[in-house]
Amino acid sequence: MADSFYVPLGDGRWQATPHTTGPWDPGAQHGGPPSALLGRAVQRCAPREEMIITRFTCEILRAIPVDEITIAARVARPGRSVELLEASASADGREVARATAWRVRRTESASVKPRFPAPPDLPAPPESGGAWTAGPGGGGAGYFWALDWRAAGGDFTGPGPATVWARMRYPLVPDEEPGPLERVLIIADSGNGVSWELDVNRWHFINPELTVHLHREAAGEWICLDAQTAISAGGTGLATSVLSDLDGPVGVGAQSLFVAPRDG
Repeated sequence: MADSFYVPLGDGRWQATPHTTGPWDPGAQHGGPPSALLGRAVQRCAPREEMIITRFTCEILRAIPVDEITIAARVARPGRSVELLEASASADGREVARATAWRVRRTESASVKPRFPAPPDLPAPPESGGAWTAGPGGGGAGYFWALDWRAAGGDFTGPGPATVWARMRYPLVPDEEPGPLERVLIIADSGNGVSWELDVNRWHFINPELTVHLHREAAGEWICLDAQTAISAGGTGLATSVLSDLDGPVGVGAQSLFVAPRDG
C-alpha cells in the first residue's frame, strides 16, 4: 500500500495512489486530494512569506482519474498586496481541474473573534469508543480510509447535518509534511459526504466545485468539518461547512451540487 496520496514522476507529473479514490467511481479521484495538490502548487508558485491564501476555488471539469496527472501553476494577477494565482491539473492531454486562489499581504490589523460557534472537543480515539472509522457513505477503501475520522455530532446512519474531526493518515506527497492549506482542502471537499441527505447507493450528489474562504491559517493536523446540505427540486443542492482547528474556526467551505438518481 502506498504511503502517500501522490507519488512524484518529475516535470510536474504525479501518480495518484489508491488513497485518492472517491465514492462515485473506482477509477476516479475524490475531490479532496486533487484540491490539496492544486493548493500545494499555488502555495509554491512565486512564494512570498508575507502573503496568505484567503480564498481557494477548485473547478472539477471532469472525472479526475486515479492515474497520472500533471500540475502547473502561475501568477495570473501580480500585486504588492493582493495577488491572484491559477493552477491546473490535466490527464491524457485534457484539463480535468482548475483552481484559482487569492492571496493577500499580512498586516498588523487587529483581531476580531469569529462569530461562528466553537467546534466540539476532539472525540476519544477508537479504543475508547469515541471514533468513527468508516468513511462517509460507507467506504472501505480509498480516500475515506486514508483519513482518521472522529464523529463529533450528527447521525451517520441517517441523513442530516453532521460534525467530524479528521486528519490525514498519509502525507500528500512522500517525505513532506502537509501544509495548513493542504490539510484544510483535503477535508473540506467532504462536506457533502459528511452531511448527506440522500442515500449514496441510490443518488448522485456530486460537487463540480469547492470554494474555501479562510480568515487565518489552520494550526495542527486535526481539522473539524461542521457540515450541512440543502437540496431543492430540480437537481441542485448546496453543502456548506464551518472549518476549524483545535483553536477555533479558520474559515468556511461551500460546494454546489448536481443531484440525480443513479442509473439502475
